[in-house]
Amino acid sequence: NANEVTGYVSGKYKTVEDYLYLKKANEDLAAENARLKNMMAISFQGPDSTQQFYIDSLSRDTLGRVRKFLWLPAKVVNNDVNNEANYITLHRGRNQGVEKDMIVVGPNGIIGKVVLVSDNYARVMSLLNRFSKVSAMLKKDNYSGMVEWDGKDPRYVTLNNISKSAKVAKGDTVITSNLSEYPAGLMIGTVANITAEKASNYYTLTVKTSTNFFTLQYAYVVANLLYGEQKQLEAQTPKAQ
Repeated sequence: NANEVTGYVSGKYKTVEDYLYLKKANEDLAAENARLKNMMAISFQGPDSTQQFYIDSLSRDTLGRVRKFLWLPAKVVNNDVNNEANYITLHRGRNQGVEKDMIVVGPNGIIGKVVLVSDNYARVMSLLNRFSKVSAMLKKDNYSGMVEWDGKDPRYVTLNNISKSAKVAKGDTVITSNLSEYPAGLMIGTVANITAEKASNYYTLTVKTSTNFFTLQYAYVVANLLYGEQKQLEAQTPKAQ
């Protein structure tokens, strides 16, 4: 009858109305959740402004004083590993004390060197860059050479010009040398392979990096507090007549 038909239609309409109301309520709830999330501290996270001091115990002068480095923690926000010239972006910049040419270190070893700086970000030339060169040495006997990357496997770099008089073996530790821009004695990696160059008196060593560049999340930008004085003095050295 007519009453049954009217009741049926009214019920269907009520169901649709409830559905539309529920959908609107859900949309409002989602919008409110988004608003609350945007108010959370993580949505306003800024560059790290903390500082740590590091003493380079391998750089002592005749008075026993040590060179000090200022370590500035930073978050990795971009990281390339698949190019010949790889770069890393850090969320810490000029406003937080970072300057061009500062070096960068990770939890397990060296990472690279700052080449560009904005107010809140820094661009780093990775150790995995064909233009990167780092003075390094064998920890056990101080034989030194230059670490470079051949642009192939991101897990390995090459240590060149190690004298054949060095008693080098697989597994030996490779660290930054006293001639490096880095604090001396920082981990670079361990010897994975040894090649004796037939036409020279040197070894070429394949070094497995202590830093895993595939999983980088945090780093330290390192300021050498005496670097400016060193470079100023070196610039005053008289040129040969």
